[in-house]
Amino acid sequence: MGITVEVRETEGAPDGGWGWIVLLGGFVITGFSYAFPKAISVYFKELMHDFGCGYRDTAWISSIMLAMLYGSGPVSSIMVNKFGCRPVMFIGGLLASGGMISASFTTNIIQLYLTAGVITGLGLALNFQPSLIMLGTYFDKRRPLANGLAAAGSPVFLAVLSSLGQELLNRYGWRGGFLITGGLLLNCCTCAAVMRPLQRKKRTVIACSQELKEMLPPEAGQENIICENNNDKKPTKKKLLDFSVLCNRGLIIYIIAKFIVALGLFVPTILLVNYAKDQGVPDLEAAFLLSIIGFIDIFARPTCGLVAGLKWIRPKMAYFFSLALLFNGLTDVCSAKSTDYKGLVIFCVFFGLSYGMVGALQFEVLMSIVGTSSFSSALGLVLLIEAVAVLIGPPSAGYLVDKYKNYELIFYMAGGELIIAGIFLAFASFFCLNQKKHKDSQQKNHGDCGNQS
Repeated sequence: MGITVEVRETEGAPDGGWGWIVLLGGFVITGFSYAFPKAISVYFKELMHDFGCGYRDTAWISSIMLAMLYGSGPVSSIMVNKFGCRPVMFIGGLLASGGMISASFTTNIIQLYLTAGVITGLGLALNFQPSLIMLGTYFDKRRPLANGLAAAGSPVFLAVLSSLGQELLNRYGWRGGFLITGGLLLNCCTCAAVMRPLQRKKRTVIACSQELKEMLPPEAGQENIICENNNDKKPTKKKLLDFSVLCNRGLIIYIIAKFIVALGLFVPTILLVNYAKDQGVPDLEAAFLLSIIGFIDIFARPTCGLVAGLKWIRPKMAYFFSLALLFNGLTDVCSAKSTDYKGLVIFCVFFGLSYGMVGALQFEVLMSIVGTSSFSSALGLVLLIEAVAVLIGPPSAGYLVDKYKNYELIFYMAGGELIIAGIFLAFASFFCLNQKKHKDSQQKNHGDCGNQS
């Protein structure tokens, strides 16, 4: 009995070509997604004055925005698997823009949480994750470099948006600044337009045996295969969110480490401008501190991406990431007593370098753990768990400042969390994963010896 099998094969990653345009779009999306929740902190002093609230209350704006960016990961994964990257990113761009435009008309802090926090955060989430997926589709051998270059969008936009935000605040007030920023976020829709999916090649094979499927190459067997015979078998549907990735021990270790990281990673940048202003630093110079972090970060991310792509570094990516976490944590702890502008500038230089390393490596490590086929589901679940940590970290730091009027505590808190995460990731990777590989190797060798006998 003849069987017609239609196999749709996706082109391999081109590692160039249109991929560079996709990379540029990912650069912009990453810039808005990661830099905007921090750059918006230049408005906090004015918001505290207008709404009569404290550091903790304004810190919630950035926290909710970041929590939506992370927590909407599973929703984004489901939508991408069902509709594709481009339509989801269009919707996200409209939501991000509409949220900030609506925020410019708010009359209390709760309304700001809903508009700038929830709506804009959701819009950024629907842009960010699809852009990473498209980047992984277009790049394979050059993927560490591509991830590093795309991640450089965060420092570039942080350097620009922080200074631009302070200038807009001085000229038009926070309402005018929010309105103009909402217009800028419409550029996310432009980035969505360039996210062209790779073409699929169609190949039809006719055979006379049910064993045909076993003869197909593994890559083709994993695609959507339609078999037409007398039984009219239906094709297997792709899961919208694959929870089986949680069986991966390396992913569990990564999730625990990233949860601890998210507790403290964003705290210094969110509260840095307010800290500098409270120390008597002029507004423009205080906002420029974020620009310094951004300028250093610009060079740190692609450089780290190049180093991560070296043959002797790539297999040990988890340890390289642990080193970056330790570097960032020690920077926070050692700079806790910096009060003058010179000390803050030195802190920003080292923080920008270490923060850039973390930003360049985090998704490359995840992709090396789960592979490109499971990356969408794994990323969605990781971001969801990180969202809880992001909701805890910055508001807790703001609460400490409100209660004790001491900024040193937040640097010790954030730095300690990064150090713990780095140590945990290194030791867990060494003892758990290496022992598992050693055990599997022994079983394989034992099996080979049994076959020879």
